[in-house]
Amino acid sequence: MKLRTLLLAAALASGTALAAPQPSAQSNTAAALQRIRALNPKVNAVIATDPTALDQARALDRQKAHGALYGMPMLIKDNIESVGPLPTTAGSLALAQNVTNRDAPLVARLRAAGAVIVGKTNLSEWANIRSDNSISGWSAVGGQTRNPYALNRNSCGSSTGSGVAVAAGMVPAAIGTETDGSITCPASINGIVGFKPSVGLVSRSRIVPISHSQDTAGPMARTVREAAMVLSAIAGSDPADPATAEADRHKVDYANSLAPTSLRGTRIGVMRFASGFGTDGLFEQALQALRNQGAILVEIKKMEGRQEIGRNEHIVLMAELKADLNAYLATTPPSVRSRTLTDLIAFNRAHAATELALFDQETFETADKTRGLEDPDYKKARETSYRLAGPEGIDRLLRENNVVALVGPTMPPAWPIDAVNGDQISGGGAGGLAAVAGYPHLTVPMGLVKGLPVGLSFIGTKWDDARILSLGYSYEQATHRRVDPRFYPSIEDSPEIAPHLRPAAR
Repeated sequence: MKLRTLLLAAALASGTALAAPQPSAQSNTAAALQRIRALNPKVNAVIATDPTALDQARALDRQKAHGALYGMPMLIKDNIESVGPLPTTAGSLALAQNVTNRDAPLVARLRAAGAVIVGKTNLSEWANIRSDNSISGWSAVGGQTRNPYALNRNSCGSSTGSGVAVAAGMVPAAIGTETDGSITCPASINGIVGFKPSVGLVSRSRIVPISHSQDTAGPMARTVREAAMVLSAIAGSDPADPATAEADRHKVDYANSLAPTSLRGTRIGVMRFASGFGTDGLFEQALQALRNQGAILVEIKKMEGRQEIGRNEHIVLMAELKADLNAYLATTPPSVRSRTLTDLIAFNRAHAATELALFDQETFETADKTRGLEDPDYKKARETSYRLAGPEGIDRLLRENNVVALVGPTMPPAWPIDAVNGDQISGGGAGGLAAVAGYPHLTVPMGLVKGLPVGLSFIGTKWDDARILSLGYSYEQATHRRVDPRFYPSIEDSPEIAPHLRPAAR
């Protein structure tokens, strides 16, 4: 008699139930790869799957000790390096041969926790920094990613593929990166959880950079708990990234820090100055849900200086893009011929039929004219933008209103993909403040606007990541507003909207 039959007989004789076999890393990985094969043709979220993924999973199953993410299949944005045969392209043909065979520290931490890296996700090329007229979610390597709620709608960027892959159900969690909005926008617009940590909590080493002042990687997941589990794995100091010097001192077990009662008696500021853009009805419902959980809401009607923050941020990003990208390109294999931003601009001109067919590279060209990190104009811009967004922005709002966090709608619903005019965004919340200051920002599903998802943002001060996650978790557990996508060709084809577009019966 086989072992399981013997165990079942013994269990029945004793009156105890026999637990079902636990899924293995191999079975989880095989299932994720199958979902990717089935769903990716619809949405184009995954640039490539890793042919070693099943081997990774089998090796995990042979180990006696298993980490907190044991057997979790994950995707990583294709500006993050990983061991194996896949290049790290940032979506650009210039990096098509960038096979570095090294793990970014955050990827090594994921593997140590038991996650299986099953592939790389598409992104807005160069993390959406090449042009102001870009189409989010498009790259020359990966093509156009599509929103799973309406396939003709944009899925935001630059961590487009990571957001869509999680929303579509390919994997439970993925890694995105953000300089300003690139985790939280696609998370909001694709109806999932996205968390931009405090800058310096997660290493940026071996990630194609934009800005050492603002860049960070973070988790994108179906639930706050899954995002917190991933953050617990990837947070920590890295000697190669000076910004993370304090990370080990500040990191905690973020999943164990979640409490469904964390909103009770908590004072939260309502960012009326950063709301609207078609989300008012859902936002009021979200605020009532916060009140129902015991939160004390404080209205904040205005904040000065947001335009000045944006002007100075642009100066910072241009200077840091040139310096940081040149430094990264110098570490790539000899097979990568473009070694500077100047080289990339020349490469794009030489390959204009593929790289420049939809939009130009004027932002690259502006950055290439900057004068380095010792330029007084750059230094003044960084001091100004950080001060106005952080100490005199978020921190002042928290202090003067005696609140511990700020809430507001994350982004408007998804806009149509527009190859003629580029992104046509009708508004946005206060995520830019957290991005410039380097403070934590969480977005949690808030519901659907005519079938398209929007998120609720929770923003706090530096290193307050655990509290922000817990507040968002309390809201999530009280509301459960996430809705699975249905892959309509357009939202106008949905049964909720299509009947209203037909002529009235006579």
